[in-house]
Amino acid sequence: MLMLGGGVPDTARVTRMTDAIRHRGPDDSGILVEGPVALGFRRLSILDLSPNGHQPMQAAEGQVSVVFNGEIYNYVELRQQLVALGHSFRSSGDTEVLLHAYLQWGKDCVRRFNGMWAFVIHDQRSGTLFGSRDRFGIKPLFRCTTPGAVAFASEIKAILAGGLVRAQPQTTKVANYLVDNRLDDGEDTFFQGIVNVPAAHCFELDHAGHYRQWCYWSVDETVSAPADPAQAFADLFEDAMRLHMRSDVPVAVHLSGGLDSTAIVCASVRVRSAAGASGALAAFCYMDPRFDERVYIDATLQQTGAAMTALQCTPRQLWDTLPMALRAHDEPLHSMTPLVGYQLMKLTAQHGIKVVLNGQGADETLGGYGSYFQNYWQSLLDQGALGSLWSELKTWSGANKAAMMPTVLGVLRRHVQAALRRVPQYRRLSQARWRRHLDELDWLAPAVREGATPPDFPGHDLDSALAWSVQRDPLPTYLRVEDRNAMAHSIEGRVPFLDHRLVSLAFSLAPDWHLRGTLNKFVLRESMRGRIPELVRARGDKMGFPTAASEWLRDELYEPAREIVNDPAFRASGAVDGACVARMLDVHRAGSADHSAAVLRAVQWFLWQRDLAA
Repeated sequence: MLMLGGGVPDTARVTRMTDAIRHRGPDDSGILVEGPVALGFRRLSILDLSPNGHQPMQAAEGQVSVVFNGEIYNYVELRQQLVALGHSFRSSGDTEVLLHAYLQWGKDCVRRFNGMWAFVIHDQRSGTLFGSRDRFGIKPLFRCTTPGAVAFASEIKAILAGGLVRAQPQTTKVANYLVDNRLDDGEDTFFQGIVNVPAAHCFELDHAGHYRQWCYWSVDETVSAPADPAQAFADLFEDAMRLHMRSDVPVAVHLSGGLDSTAIVCASVRVRSAAGASGALAAFCYMDPRFDERVYIDATLQQTGAAMTALQCTPRQLWDTLPMALRAHDEPLHSMTPLVGYQLMKLTAQHGIKVVLNGQGADETLGGYGSYFQNYWQSLLDQGALGSLWSELKTWSGANKAAMMPTVLGVLRRHVQAALRRVPQYRRLSQARWRRHLDELDWLAPAVREGATPPDFPGHDLDSALAWSVQRDPLPTYLRVEDRNAMAHSIEGRVPFLDHRLVSLAFSLAPDWHLRGTLNKFVLRESMRGRIPELVRARGDKMGFPTAASEWLRDELYEPAREIVNDPAFRASGAVDGACVARMLDVHRAGSADHSAAVLRAVQWFLWQRDLAA
């Protein structure tokens, strides 16, 4: 926190802020006041468990101080470079390495980091705060600016606890969420006056309150495509896993039975074996009976010897988790799937685990969603590779028992639509159609519909779609889910597929190394030959940690949902038409239409704003 106008920060205020996020760091805490700047910290001890890892941490005769959330995975290598340059260290962790990297290389130090981070450095020599957020926004950082102060925090609740701003909804953000489930696609949050520091950005703030921020990395900064993409990816993935396994506390894995988490489990076991680790790798999973992946999980457990613990959780137990999860996230969720993650993290913490590896980022960087096939075909059409396009469409149509000509015509139609989107008149017509669509959402109050803004769309080709997925939607939401669910239970979530070297490699590849025939994430599949069970490597379906929310709202969750939508406070809440939502729930139960997503958004909004007013 920086107090403007020559003020001195109130340590009681800073204490309230750090206490609000004690779950993110229950092992230690500290507050340091330096003139108009106060640095507060809660520590989750992962590296260097001794008092030498205490934060805020100082260097340069106390003139430079840091608070740092995250991990610099290549801290060992950076430390060796810094020692060779004359730096000395008291601790064995990464925080002091970050601090000395700044002393040595200045603001460009972030380009040398391999990791996830949100940090703020107070440099009294220049009278500035310098901070940064990692390339993908794995670690959160929020900013609040008022006439008398500027505050930063890892969670919104910490800023609210400081009392600098009142908890007031950001009406456009709320409207866009209720209309079409938009969440983490920009700097705005659900709260007026509180914004995200963007991923892959640095910022500088001086004592007079002058603020500037700049981007230091982009997915466009790709490397040259390797001659053998599969081998190059395999080698880089092994090294990424080696770095992500660095920890002074036990590391576990969340296993879904899919390609991504299986690759992580198998590589973790290889890293542990090379390091001479004893005991079995701990793995945790959740399986909805409607989506049984046991055969794939069993194959992985048999190959690796990992010890698995399964989450046993009923739909009603997940539903009852919703208010707690909303408080942990400060903002609504995109579906019920994050509730599985919340409970899985709780189970993991109960087993004494403080670090978990997960597969987030693989789908968005390697082409893991079914919708990417359309973008892949558009890329082939753009390149004039008509023979390859015809062959790919024939293979895909045959495997999916789809008629060939409608598939071809669909590709051509999307190509024409992409060209038309560049025409201003067509864009105006599209926005008019979208406004007419809003008129059909009679379960939303007119003010909500009027406050919504038209969504943006990614480019039609595969590279554009992947970049959009990484930077706008859905990866930012999934990373928020991963961080808040983990930290709510004092666990650090790590995502090795977002090693920036892997991402740069992925974005350097030709489209057919992402998708080919009926297979997605082709480069990952090829790189994992002989490294993971063939049963998993060759599977074509995708589940992750699925939930049958639509079915649940017709069955086990109908009554608890009905109880909420019949609540007089829900009916009087203003943003939604409670009677209309109740009718939608009944129509959904009858099976006449699927209103599960809209009902869930309405319920979440009600619970969120009720807590806001409490």
